[in-house]
Amino acid sequence: MYAIVEIAGQQFKVAKDQKVFVHRLAGEEGDSVSFDNVLLTYDGDNITLGAPAIDGASVDATITRHVKGDKVIVFKKKRRKGYRKKNGHRQSLTEISITVFLYQVLKNLLLLKKKRQPLLKKKLRLLQKMKPVILMI
Repeated sequence: MYAIVEIAGQQFKVAKDQKVFVHRLAGEEGDSVSFDNVLLTYDGDNITLGAPAIDGASVDATITRHVKGDKVIVFKKKRRKGYRKKNGHRQSLTEISITVFLYQVLKNLLLLKKKRQPLLKKKLRLLQKMKPVILMI
């Protein structure tokens, strides 16, 4: 099972227990974060597509660590003019570990409810057949 989630303005394909590097998130290491902008879920048989997001779906993750990305060198030059600029940049990143797909939990609860529904209907029919007894003392 996997989901496509929007985290900090970018879309990521995530699965349970997967580690993902995203742009820096507020929070300390070990904190739990939840992302409720789930765009798509796939559970092996069914694909659920949101318009634009799936209502009630969320992905929970824990912050593993904060790191800096690799250095990117920006070099600008204009030939024959003596113009050269060298600049570097390191992006601040957060490593998160995906823990729970809340949509799957909700879906499992609905399946349990559907399985129990015939039993509830049967009990309701039995109660309707029984006539209320009024005791007068």
